[in-house]
Amino acid sequence: MYLNKFKLDNRVALVTGGGRAIGLACVEALAEAGAKVIIADNDLKVAAEGQAEMKKKGFEVDVVQMDVTKTAEVNKVADDVVKRYGKIDILVNNAGIARSETPAETVADEHWLNVIDVNLNGTFWCCRAFGNYMLKAKSGNIINIGSMSGFIVNKPQEQAFYNASKAGVHHLTKSLAAEWGARGVRVNAVAPTYINTPLNAFVKSKPAMYDAWIGGTPMARLGEVEEIASVVLFLAGEAASLMTGSVVVVDGGYTCW
Repeated sequence: MYLNKFKLDNRVALVTGGGRAIGLACVEALAEAGAKVIIADNDLKVAAEGQAEMKKKGFEVDVVQMDVTKTAEVNKVADDVVKRYGKIDILVNNAGIARSETPAETVADEHWLNVIDVNLNGTFWCCRAFGNYMLKAKSGNIINIGSMSGFIVNKPQEQAFYNASKAGVHHLTKSLAAEWGARGVRVNAVAPTYINTPLNAFVKSKPAMYDAWIGGTPMARLGEVEEIASVVLFLAGEAASLMTGSVVVVDGGYTCW
């Protein structure tokens, strides 16, 4: 009875930024649970590489190029997905950027706007486009990838732009959950800690930063992509049927202190 609540047979899922790292792990988790999964990525080469990796593991997934900052492109992909597959059941908004460490007083307009555009605006454009179809079907499930940085201030790196964007994702999640809960659409978020990905590989060449990251984490390690994808899988299925508006912190205890 209970294990069946994690199955996603006959569900259609789309993962933004799904070509690598956390996104690709989410693709694999959803596919393993039985969903038909589409990798949506701004970089078609990265998406194709992710698709090939999934094929090696026995999962057939589709790919589509999509820039989450372009509303017309997002709307078209939503239309095309529903036209081809008949529906959209699960949306994982994973696409995001960090754009290095920069003190707030020196952040250029373009830098700030770029991070907000991808992380917050892009998440909303996708929620709106795919959410409209979910609302019409009176059924759907959206999982946004936020960050523990939406609750705390990153240190020692200065990233006001990133912290603000992820805090926005968390409150957007709650706002949409409140609006759409009675209409059959659940909206939740996952807030990861620092994750062991190629994007964060640089930290091992910065001992002070690495020590701060690890020293600030009770479990004394970085997270792994599979540990985030597992939570996404839980939220995507009937096991989490009473959850909406939740931001699930997966941080190895970082926010305890």
